Amino acid sequence: MYESKKHLKEEIHKRYLLLDGEFDGIPDEYRDVRDSDADRTPGEIIAYQLGWLNLLMSWDRDERLGKTVITPSPHYKWNQLGALYQSFYKTYSHLSLTELRQEFRKAEAQFQSWIDTLTNEELYTQGTLKWTGTNPKWPAIRFIHINSVAPFKSFRTKIRKWKKNQLG
Repeated sequence: MYESKKHLKEEIHKRYLLLDGEFDGIPDEYRDVRDSDADRTPGEIIAYQLGWLNLLMSWDRDERLGKTVITPSPHYKWNQLGALYQSFYKTYSHLSLTELRQEFRKAEAQFQSWIDTLTNEELYTQGTLKWTGTNPKWPAIRFIHINSVAPFKSFRTKIRKWKKNQLG
């Protein structure tokens, strides 16, 4: 997947910059405008990312504090992701699009710093961190990729379609 932590971090940052750049020129008042070609509003896209980046870091933080980590969340099971996403949207609903982008920038920097704290064994060897579960195909690096690089790419496509339809 990624040959090194450095490569992972570079890819996350590159994809973050590309996604965030797509929000340039979208006025704050368009934050909650829904479009049929994009399953999320601009505000929901960023709230989703903030939710996942912070959730992932919280799993690791809680484990290191000796707490039992319940994934994805104590309030939601894996078959309730839609409700989890709604909780992300609600958490960040008071922020403007500009403020969401500022929070996204901070969260990406914190995510990068958090990755720096992980050893190669913790990144690449499933089970080293208990929060990664028992599936040998899901080491921490896969959780990181699935919740950063992958959606950064897919949401970039969605926000581009949204912009084409909504802003011309």
